[in-house]
Amino acid sequence: MSLYFGSLYWPNSLAQPVSYPELRGDINARVVVIGGGMSGVLCGYVLAAGGIETALIEQQRIASGSTSANTGLLQYSNDTMLSEFARTLGEADAVRFYRACKHAAEKIADIAEKLPRDVGFKRRSSLYYASKDGDADALREEYETLSRNGFDAEWWDEERIAAHFPFRKAAAIVTRGDAELNPYLFVHALAEEAVKQGLRPYEHTKMLDVRPAERGYVVRTDNGSIEAEHVVYAVGYAPETAGGRWVKARLKRSYAIVTNPLPSLAEWNERMLIWETDRPYLYARTTGDNRIIIGGLDENVRQPLLSEQELRAHSMRLLSELRQLFPGYSPEIRWEWNATFGESADGLPWLGEDPERPGQHYCLGYGGNGTIYSCMGAEIIRDRILGLPNPIGRIVRPDRAVAASV
Repeated sequence: MSLYFGSLYWPNSLAQPVSYPELRGDINARVVVIGGGMSGVLCGYVLAAGGIETALIEQQRIASGSTSANTGLLQYSNDTMLSEFARTLGEADAVRFYRACKHAAEKIADIAEKLPRDVGFKRRSSLYYASKDGDADALREEYETLSRNGFDAEWWDEERIAAHFPFRKAAAIVTRGDAELNPYLFVHALAEEAVKQGLRPYEHTKMLDVRPAERGYVVRTDNGSIEAEHVVYAVGYAPETAGGRWVKARLKRSYAIVTNPLPSLAEWNERMLIWETDRPYLYARTTGDNRIIIGGLDENVRQPLLSEQELRAHSMRLLSELRQLFPGYSPEIRWEWNATFGESADGLPWLGEDPERPGQHYCLGYGGNGTIYSCMGAEIIRDRILGLPNPIGRIVRPDRAVAASV
């Protein structure tokens, strides 16, 4: 099943990515990671760096799936606000989860800044504005919840927003400590570093099934097999591939465009990451060569559009929204796509070991913070394999009580 349709921006940034062999024959590893996108490669890197013998299989090429359609915003704030999580999880666990997201963002920043290749990583602040005047009260509650729990947040009123941007909104929160990157370059560079740590990646290697074995499991592929103690499902937006009964994903499609380079982005204060309180929400960021990426218009349909005419209609809506925010710019569409993504009913990802299948783990970073969740999941799985405690594991465990309405 195709995960996206249209013209993708990021693959143009790396002309000749490193290729990896196809698995041929039978091998052993302590862990096998299934999936070579953001989640899988982050898992492979974290596990290998932790001294855990790890193999990774990808049915196509590294970063060829949803990673290529990822828009590269790294924010610790979630689609579900901290104040909302406080009501569903209790404030202590909500804060614990948000702090884990902040830790994951800092971990990714540390990795990205140490990679030998430029991956388009830049530290940014985020502007989260009230889409409607009536959203200001909820936004104020969120600001107060963030502030009293030690998160670096500022309250911006209408006049302050207007003094820094060419648009007016009733209120906004500015959070510090976020970032942006080129996800395609990041995953390829991370895979190369993971290989130096001992990861064995195999491309063009499709999982056929997972069967019990003496050491744990045998992952059968089209031309070989891997016997391992642990299996990690980092299968992106194909949750049925992971098996088990816990993942009740809401699969949707979203849209994005990338503009031509603009002469100047002077009106875009600090090149902040921009998003809004409406659901579904619009989000926007800049690139190092003065392009703008804007996305949103989510729809409750799993399959991406397959019509250029329909895609262009959504792209023009995104372009119109961008021009309303920044009327002084004259952007034109250069790349446009729509892609599948997933959410859970409670706003949390599925990370950790399946209690009914010991040794089988999920790294499914569903939600708007997929990259952040992937890093969190990699550390949870590493700690479980090494027998170390992880305080976030119980919050995002696969068998938590999640509403099954999808």
